[in-house]
Amino acid sequence: MVTGAILAVEALFWVFVVGGLAARYLARATRLSTVLLLLVPVLDVVLLAVIAVHLSLGGTADRSHGFGALYLGFTVAYGHTVIQWADVRFAHRFAGGPPPPRPPKAGAPAVRREAAAWLRCVAACAIGAGVLAGLILFVGDAERTAALQDSFAIVRVVLAGHTLISVWVIGEAARSRRKDGQSPGAAADRRAGSRS
Repeated sequence: MVTGAILAVEALFWVFVVGGLAARYLARATRLSTVLLLLVPVLDVVLLAVIAVHLSLGGTADRSHGFGALYLGFTVAYGHTVIQWADVRFAHRFAGGPPPPRPPKAGAPAVRREAAAWLRCVAACAIGAGVLAGLILFVGDAERTAALQDSFAIVRVVLAGHTLISVWVIGEAARSRRKDGQSPGAAADRRAGSRS
């Protein structure tokens, strides 16, 4: 039941996003576009309600309940960013908007971009963990919520993995900045020294 709800919510997320942007840029129906895009966060509430109702009726949590809680964290943290990403591309393709900006790969802009991505991941993990903890307290039965307890391990793995990737990307961006920031004379001296 919960797995089906997650799949339905994910499908409806894209229906509302694409439908809202199509209404805005193709049909020029601003009100319809606004309504469709405002329905996107309602999906999170519906999914949380489905999980809570299932557990309140005596259901035992399984992996799908934990995944649903984590999915909520990530949709809340990343949903707006995904909509912005799609909006820029729709505007460029159908309304003569500017092309999507290329992400910076070096220097301070790249570091800021990766730091913001890491903070979004932290927010997603915190929200997901908060939902898990809230559901565990709501049910109040350790046996029925054991799968929710196990889902905290996924939060730790995701956060640790993203942290390692972010450190690597920030290190690469800083190294590229140092290479780009060298004076031509210093680079020439280094090349001359390597020849001798």
